[in-house]
Amino acid sequence: MSSPPSGPRRVRPAYPVLLLLALALLAGCASERPVPPPGAVWDAPSVTTTAGQPVPSATRPAVGSASPAPAREPARRVFPVRAAKVAYHPTHATYPGTDIFADCGEPVVAVTDGTILEVSRADRFDRRGPRGPHNGGLSVSLLGDDGVRYYGSHLSAISGGVDAGARVRAGQQLGTVGRTGNANNICHLHFGLSPKCTGHDDWWIRRGVVWPAKYLDSWRAGGNRSPVAEVTAWEREHGCPGAPGIN
Repeated sequence: MSSPPSGPRRVRPAYPVLLLLALALLAGCASERPVPPPGAVWDAPSVTTTAGQPVPSATRPAVGSASPAPAREPARRVFPVRAAKVAYHPTHATYPGTDIFADCGEPVVAVTDGTILEVSRADRFDRRGPRGPHNGGLSVSLLGDDGVRYYGSHLSAISGGVDAGARVRAGQQLGTVGRTGNANNICHLHFGLSPKCTGHDDWWIRRGVVWPAKYLDSWRAGGNRSPVAEVTAWEREHGCPGAPGIN
């Protein structure tokens, strides 16, 4: 009998067998669940707890990347006086604000959705007394849902139900154009933009801290230009001063 050849024994590679097994497994997976087209999201597979009970679909983990939450729609803003004939100037004496001239009795409306902050239903202006706190006569300020305070003064009347804490909608009537306070007997609405300050009567801030004309131009034309960034920047720089710089 001949002896086996000397030297190391050769072993046939198992790669072909492994390859066939892998292809068989892939074929089985493919038959269970087709490959989704690009962008498609499958329903969540059935999930069971350790006790073997199915998990309600509402609590199943989401499949695929979560969609971002929809961006909040910007607040709608409208021009504060509803009248066919109005006029205003881009500047104002001594501090930022705008006088909107219209006939007495024309509707004054909420610029945007928000909550009434302050209401003055009495004309306490006295030329001999302290002029700053009561210059506005009958007035209303609204804290918009956008965080800006919108102020209107010299009104001839304030609408019923317009009280501190009341919710109002953009375009809702707040009162009527008048000439109370230091309006010098001229029918107009003094309009101011400012941040909300708390803890004291801040009439020197409430009357206006940024120039409103460019925003009024937008709202009058049906636009929605936002004063939020400018008012926020002013507050970041100045805070809420505890006393007026000028009367």
